[in-house]
Amino acid sequence: MHQYAAFLRGIMPTNPNMRGEKLRGVFEGLGFAKVSTLLASGNVVFRSDDTNVPALESKIQQALTAELGIPGGTLIRTRAQLQALVDSDPYAGLTHGRETYLTVTFVREHPKSIPDFPEGSPVRVVRYDKPAAALLTVIDNTDPSTTGFMQTIEKAWGKDMTTRTYLTVQKALKKMDA
Repeated sequence: MHQYAAFLRGIMPTNPNMRGEKLRGVFEGLGFAKVSTLLASGNVVFRSDDTNVPALESKIQQALTAELGIPGGTLIRTRAQLQALVDSDPYAGLTHGRETYLTVTFVREHPKSIPDFPEGSPVRVVRYDKPAAALLTVIDNTDPSTTGFMQTIEKAWGKDMTTRTYLTVQKALKKMDA
């Protein structure tokens, strides 16, 4: 079986339909094995014999919309993609904390260009990781202008993406091995 992590867009932890047991139930109902949720923000690890990731994304999103009313988007990464990303040590010497966020923005399709953050922006692009289809950034969270981060990415790439902290990506990878 193949190991996957699904990162769901538009999850609100306060909505009871989006909590672990309901999300897990949708995935288990689709026949996936070793389903486990991570945090209350739309992260699900699971196993499947299927290797067609776009078909899996579509199947999951249809079920989430039909069963839980979650209209966002589903982006899946394989265990190998996440392991390669973590092994590349993209944030060498940096620590995620209250003042500095290390973020990973997963996209469905490779972009033609990297979003243009304005001069003096609290966002620093580390790199675009092609194997994981992910933009790696560092956000200075002490700057109140960080609220424009998602708008800048959406303007450049549309809404078919989702952002997680690097810590969440690392936790998803560990959960796959549990």
